[in-house]
Amino acid sequence: MKIDEPVAKHGGDIYTEGLFKNKNLLDFSSNVNPLGVPKSFIKNMDKAINAIERYPDIHYRESKKAIKEYLKGLVEEEEIILGNGAAEIIQLAVSNFEKILIVVPSFIEYEECAKKVFSKIGYSYLDSNMELDYKDIKSNVLDYNALILGNPNNPNGGLIDKRSFYEILDICEKNSITVIVDEAFIEFAGDESLSLVEDIKSYNCLFIIRALTKFFALPGLRVGYGVSKNKKLIDTLKNKQIPWNINCFGELAILEVLKDEDYIKDSLNWVESSREILVRSLKDIEFIEVIYKSSGNFLLCRLKGITGKRLYEYCLKKDILIRVCDNYKGIDEYNVRFAVKDRYKNSILVKALKVIEKELKVIEKEV
Repeated sequence: MKIDEPVAKHGGDIYTEGLFKNKNLLDFSSNVNPLGVPKSFIKNMDKAINAIERYPDIHYRESKKAIKEYLKGLVEEEEIILGNGAAEIIQLAVSNFEKILIVVPSFIEYEECAKKVFSKIGYSYLDSNMELDYKDIKSNVLDYNALILGNPNNPNGGLIDKRSFYEILDICEKNSITVIVDEAFIEFAGDESLSLVEDIKSYNCLFIIRALTKFFALPGLRVGYGVSKNKKLIDTLKNKQIPWNINCFGELAILEVLKDEDYIKDSLNWVESSREILVRSLKDIEFIEVIYKSSGNFLLCRLKGITGKRLYEYCLKKDILIRVCDNYKGIDEYNVRFAVKDRYKNSILVKALKVIEKELKVIEKEV
């Protein structure tokens, strides 16, 4: 691969440079729980297999009941919409608004979905520390029908400061501006109070998106959901959906993994310790200038002396896939994102980066 060739728009594309070239890549571009698929799902797969010969419940009543219980009864079943992954929910929500303010850098699909329906798009940029600029959001949000942002945000892993954000919610509530909060990574933060789910009872403008993809390591199943007290919005989005958009395996996952307390506890213990160890290790790499504070299972790093694409190529030669971040709006070519894996895989990444560091020094001497 040449340095100037385009890289994947999203992380997790192990096919282009991996499977289709008979290479087994270590994927640090995809932010999926390395503990793998919960055993609670695997051991109950017969239930889904036996259900294949019949249609799912078109209203997904048991699934919504399970989500309500998982969210501690903070929402009613009719306030839940299920999607074929969070991506479907994002597409439905974003496409519902003519004018949308997007906090950037953020998940690329927010902008892609808005462009597909020719929405007017505005941007509120994170500050130099990759933190939300609440003043900028407040000064611009009144010009739009909706605001969308992540909590934690992708690619940096930053959380919303709820005290600072309430003033924005008050403005949006008063002016009927929908606030879409993508919480696909919120479980990795390890504290339920960091979520905005408990605030939907106070704000009709809030629409929160979750998924089983990342924390429960089920990206192949495509299961996501949205919650809001705005029944009109929920019904509008549901009317745009095709029927039976979640299959029986997705239904099973909702019923089993959301109540798997052992898996949830083990995952939280893992992510905190593994992230901390990886951060310490990456600080020893000279070409990594900044490691941004993250509450997700990934780390955004600013490089010095080497572009993200060039580091991508070096890592690919060592069968490691990383996420180049130059296609995120508001980030230049000197940023990459590393997923936090288990300690063994993390150590492989760090060793590879140290080798690359030595290779770069040799090149510098030759020049």
